[in-house]
Amino acid sequence: MTDATREPRLTSLAHGGGCGCKIAPGVLEDILRGIASLPVPPDLLVGTETSDDAAVYRLNDHQAIVATTDFFMPVVDDPGDFGRIAATNAISDIYAMGGTPIFALALVGMPINTLSTATIGRILDGGAQACRNAGIPIAGGHSIDSVEPIYGLAAIGLLDPAHLKRNAGAQPGDLLVLGKPLGVGIFSAALKKEALDAAGYARMIDSTTRLNTPGPDLARLPGVHAMTDVTGFGLGGHAWEMARASGRTLHIDWPAVPLLDGARALADAGFITGASGRNWASYGTHIQLDEQISDIDRALLCDPQTSGGLLVSCAADSLDEVLAIFRRHDFTSASVIGRVEAGEPGVVLTA
Repeated sequence: MTDATREPRLTSLAHGGGCGCKIAPGVLEDILRGIASLPVPPDLLVGTETSDDAAVYRLNDHQAIVATTDFFMPVVDDPGDFGRIAATNAISDIYAMGGTPIFALALVGMPINTLSTATIGRILDGGAQACRNAGIPIAGGHSIDSVEPIYGLAAIGLLDPAHLKRNAGAQPGDLLVLGKPLGVGIFSAALKKEALDAAGYARMIDSTTRLNTPGPDLARLPGVHAMTDVTGFGLGGHAWEMARASGRTLHIDWPAVPLLDGARALADAGFITGASGRNWASYGTHIQLDEQISDIDRALLCDPQTSGGLLVSCAADSLDEVLAIFRRHDFTSASVIGRVEAGEPGVVLTA
């Protein structure tokens, strides 16, 4: 078995990292377009129709199953951190629907002739730690010998259908709240080129391993009309999905959007992922940019977020409650970043 001290960096084994590995939304639409649709049972409350965060199936009037799966290649080199990030990212899709996770299954693909069993074990232990933080067990899973290291979860949760929150339902007059700052993709690009300092790495890990636990509490507020999490398609892509699903125009006040400390400087220095450009190519025609928005701003808008924050559309009179819930869960960066208006589905970004 390979000596762990001579193993390659995890990120060097992956052609892309974290949610930046996701197939670009435009390409994914082309792939799915040719697949024949199947009958949809009435109890399937959420399927593929609006590209939502998880599937939801009603069991009875007060219980529904929430199911999702998410996995990717390494976004960091530390095995334990990689496992924690991947597991947190998967579990947070349950929270984004307003659900409470109850258990998970591990999805493991590892190059067993390249990585030691000790390193692979640390990845799995990191995932288990994230699950312990969420209060759930890993109840099983599946593993394969893979060319690139891949890890993630199939996560299962429960919710009351009355509290289901989708990426559809945003209403004119709503305010938009973002739970975490942007910049994870920028940081991961710098890390891969060994240009991210220890303080920046700590900020990245704090953000990507923070479970979106405000989700269920937010879902119980009648004034919260729509919710999703911002991951691989960036803020621009997930805002567009919400706009399209809701049939509304989302106006984003770009100066109000929180960024990880140092993200803009790193972007200015050229640490931008290829996924950012692919994201813009997929959905840029649906986003109207203020002429003062720079190429760097656009890259940050499309920056793929691994385990990103919740994007919430809420009535103005519910804003204080929404922000109080975020603060109670220690999401101190949660910020109002825009509003929802009637109009053709799309995103308008103002400087």
